[in-house]
Amino acid sequence: MSREIHSASRIIIATPRAIFRAHIDPEVLVKWRPPHGMEARLHEFSARPGGGYRMELTCADGGGKGKSTANSDIVRVRFAELIPDDRIVEEAAFESDDPANAGTMTLTTILAPVTGGTKVTVTAENVPASISEEDHRSGMESSLRNLALLLE
Repeated sequence: MSREIHSASRIIIATPRAIFRAHIDPEVLVKWRPPHGMEARLHEFSARPGGGYRMELTCADGGGKGKSTANSDIVRVRFAELIPDDRIVEEAAFESDDPANAGTMTLTTILAPVTGGTKVTVTAENVPASISEEDHRSGMESSLRNLALLLE
């Protein structure tokens, strides 16, 4: 099984504080985190180090190939680090019987102030073998685009 590192970044015209808050507000998180073509629903949420959430990502058109069900991914996320306005470290595991989806992926989001906004860089480590680098990067870029559209 390959355990890769994938990353994506984007400059968002918003403060690090606004971007950080978008990660820890459940009503806002479900609006931007799902990549294009997916919808999200939270089943639980606790915004504190050691807390986390359980999110179901469903293909909006009912099609697709899910990791947890025929057309959905269910992921359990633990906040390993929450450093306000600076860094968010999430440990994410898919609910799946397929060994290619097994393991805990670590998502590190770095918020770096730049002129006119914030550079947001997301790095995913220990990516499950079932997720190609191209698909994952596309999904992360889609989520960052959604976040920019929401906050800008």
